[in-house]
Amino acid sequence: MAQGMQAGAPLTAPLTAPLIALRGITKHYGGGDSGQPAVTVLHGIDLEIRAGEFVAVVGSSGSGKSTLMNILGCLDRPSEGSYHFQGQDVATLDSDALAWLRREAFGFVFQGYHLIASESASENVEMPAIYAGLPKEERVRRARALLERLGLGSRLGNRPNQLSGGQQQRVSIARALMNGGQIILADEPTGALDSHSGAEVMALLRELADAGHTIILITHDRTVAAQARRVIEISDGRITSDSQRDDAANGVKAGAAALPLTPQRSSAGAPWLAELFEAARSAWRGMRMNRVRTSLTLLGIVIGVASVIVMLAIGEGARRKVVEQMGTMGTAILYMGSKPPATGGPAGQMTEEDLAAVRELPEIRRVMPVIGDPITVRYGKADKQIYVFAASEEMPLVHHWKLAQGRYYTEAEDRDLAPLVVLGHKAHQHFFPGTPNPLGRQLIIGTSAFEVIGVMSERGADSGAQNYDDMVFIPYRSGRARVYQSQTQPDYVVIEAMSSDVVHEAEEAMRKLLLARHGGREDFSIGNAAARIQAEAATRQSMAVMLGLIAAVSLVVGGIGVMNVMLMTVRERTREIGIRMATGARQRDILRQFLTEASLVTFVGGTVGLLAGLAVGVVLIVAGVPVVFSVRAMLGAFACAVVTGLVFGYMPAKTAARLDPVRALAGE
Repeated sequence: MAQGMQAGAPLTAPLTAPLIALRGITKHYGGGDSGQPAVTVLHGIDLEIRAGEFVAVVGSSGSGKSTLMNILGCLDRPSEGSYHFQGQDVATLDSDALAWLRREAFGFVFQGYHLIASESASENVEMPAIYAGLPKEERVRRARALLERLGLGSRLGNRPNQLSGGQQQRVSIARALMNGGQIILADEPTGALDSHSGAEVMALLRELADAGHTIILITHDRTVAAQARRVIEISDGRITSDSQRDDAANGVKAGAAALPLTPQRSSAGAPWLAELFEAARSAWRGMRMNRVRTSLTLLGIVIGVASVIVMLAIGEGARRKVVEQMGTMGTAILYMGSKPPATGGPAGQMTEEDLAAVRELPEIRRVMPVIGDPITVRYGKADKQIYVFAASEEMPLVHHWKLAQGRYYTEAEDRDLAPLVVLGHKAHQHFFPGTPNPLGRQLIIGTSAFEVIGVMSERGADSGAQNYDDMVFIPYRSGRARVYQSQTQPDYVVIEAMSSDVVHEAEEAMRKLLLARHGGREDFSIGNAAARIQAEAATRQSMAVMLGLIAAVSLVVGGIGVMNVMLMTVRERTREIGIRMATGARQRDILRQFLTEASLVTFVGGTVGLLAGLAVGVVLIVAGVPVVFSVRAMLGAFACAVVTGLVFGYMPAKTAARLDPVRALAGE
């Protein structure tokens, strides 16, 4: 608040001192950097008005009377000269202090009524008290009392388009009186009314003057001006005459006491939650009245939020499936086998003792020796060369592979050389077409009979290798004894590390161990799934980047939509902004109003988008698409939508808050 004028301090002055004092007031438009020719509207106006006076300023169109009223009502500032309000130089007041003066000292009655179309009669009257921080119950009570006093008790809930011109002007007068209205500035209050309604308005103004209110009436009609107690004529921006009647020689009607100008309430103590609620209520009503525009704006937010949620859910589902598939392909798998050393000599031997020593390493989870070759397999009249995979009972665990039917053999059965076989998915279809359950049947592998005890689930090929679904699986020891009798060591050994993060450490530990056991000869080979690990990392990173870009683009598009619509809203509601400023709204009140509207739009759009995203996700789940919803992702998308609305809504809100009150009131 500017010096010398505190929002909560009473504005008092001796009754003999002028309430308003203008000295050399001049107002220019254009000129300078504007590119427009300079026009002087007011020329050195000197004027004093005392509390309780009923003053009419009369002049033809273009005489400067409305500009003078705007300066008197602190809607505009003079180009030159001084304006003192009860001894305080108005030029020293900041925008908040001027808003406080408009709210607490002045009440405006306009020719065009200037009521907000979306608000009821009672809500229009309550507006100045909202910015004054008056509690809702007291606002409603006072607005009702004023409207009933002006004969509108049955029209409290009517909107302006449901009222006649005379009724709208009475609502405007009630609004001017809401915070006390010690000074009523009436700009052509009868100009848009018929003679009967005009007479009623003038009677109300005389009644207010008799009660001690200061009335400043701006009119071009000399008959209307003649009803005031003091008539000031203005022409071409200059006062040409100023006549006072005998009963107003001292500025106050005989028998009437001028009211001390004491603010009803300071907005400094207004509860921010109540102000926020009022802003949200007004915003919600505006959204309802502009359903088509609101729906189009919401559509952008809904699509943005829903697409983020659905894409994140699909992406997470796909990522998990990819990771799961990569797990089955062995992102934590190493392969070990024999080879001749680089220095020459025979290939090494992988003994049972070597495998046992590798199992003891802390980086190793499982060790699985494998022997495999294409062998003729027969059932009845059907025979086929099939890869017979002889491995330990840990094969399903190592390859993260599930059974479709039956069971897998156990370690004890492997140790006992049990003749058991588990079929791959396609091997089952080849040997037992039309037989859903082949368990208990006998397959001839080579020359030995094996009992079918299980069927593996469908898996597919591993990176272009032979399709696992075509294979059959038998116990390692039983395979060596019954099928691969000439094998003295495994073809290769599959080793599972504790995790993909320690594969390289596991490889190094195995290398050191085997070098020590083989006398320093590197007659073995160790291969890891480095390419697969890199593919997994690249897949995760690409997926994260893709989803991040989708989220960013969706939210930015939604935010731009909010900004465009809010800019359009500010343009369409320029006059409403001017009305709010004239009734005492500060810049931060207007800023809060439009930020609240932007936030409400994005909040509603975010909520609908959240529900729409969930609905689409459910449909995808029913359709068999892998979808994994994340509460964090949903909350993040919703929060980002609201934050985006605030960010993109700030510029339109700031534009609205910086509007000039006079130009805003003149807007359409």
